[in-house]
Amino acid sequence: MKSKVNIKSHPLHPILIPFPIAFFTGTLACHIIGWLMNKPDLLTMAYYLNLAGIGFALLAAVPGFIDFLYTVPPKSTGKKRAAKHGIINVSMVFIFAIALFLRRNEDPNNILIALLEIIGVSLMSIAGWMGGTLVYRNQIGVDIRYANAGKWNEASFHNETGDIEVANIDEMKVNSMKLLHINDRRIVLARTEDRYVAFDDRCTHRGGSLAGGSTMCNLVQCPWHGSQFDLITGEVKSGPAQEGIKIYTVAERNGKIILVL
Repeated sequence: MKSKVNIKSHPLHPILIPFPIAFFTGTLACHIIGWLMNKPDLLTMAYYLNLAGIGFALLAAVPGFIDFLYTVPPKSTGKKRAAKHGIINVSMVFIFAIALFLRRNEDPNNILIALLEIIGVSLMSIAGWMGGTLVYRNQIGVDIRYANAGKWNEASFHNETGDIEVANIDEMKVNSMKLLHINDRRIVLARTEDRYVAFDDRCTHRGGSLAGGSTMCNLVQCPWHGSQFDLITGEVKSGPAQEGIKIYTVAERNGKIILVL
């Protein structure tokens, strides 16, 4: 699923997260070394690294939250994982904020501060592990392009009912897909070798986005675990999914592709 906040298809959230990781890890290292070796300059550096870490963490959270809302497939295991990822990161930033506040005392409790930083870095590592799973397993922010797929194609339709004009007849190449946001539904329009088809953008196994997968030979394959569905009937052709997907009626009128709801 292509990130909503990107620069030429490069998602912004993964670009920003190395900064708080480096700053918070440096905070812990400088604090412990400066405290144990009585190096005031390192303790001062720890303060500014702590401050920078919080600032960049909040900055990285903005595109991350937008992707959570609009990129991660709804009602999926990825959505639950992304929510945990966000909650853990917020908790981590809160802990480092407490450490920053304690540093402002004339006689700071270095043991307590170090303990908070260790907890914060541990939470950051757990959240990072989940973030890696979201990218490499759930492919959030990954814009996979296979032969003839074309660029990521997405459109929104609000307060629409009945027959909806969703594409021009020559807009899409064979085996390409277009994600349609129609009111509160996500429907995929795809072009096969001989027709246009439409189906729900949700794998019945774990809720992966089928629009982020691939189509071939009248089949769509989920990018998460490889389940395949027939684009004509919606039935499962290959597991682990056990339940088929919903298929919608598509018509061609006056050079337009019409989705019938």
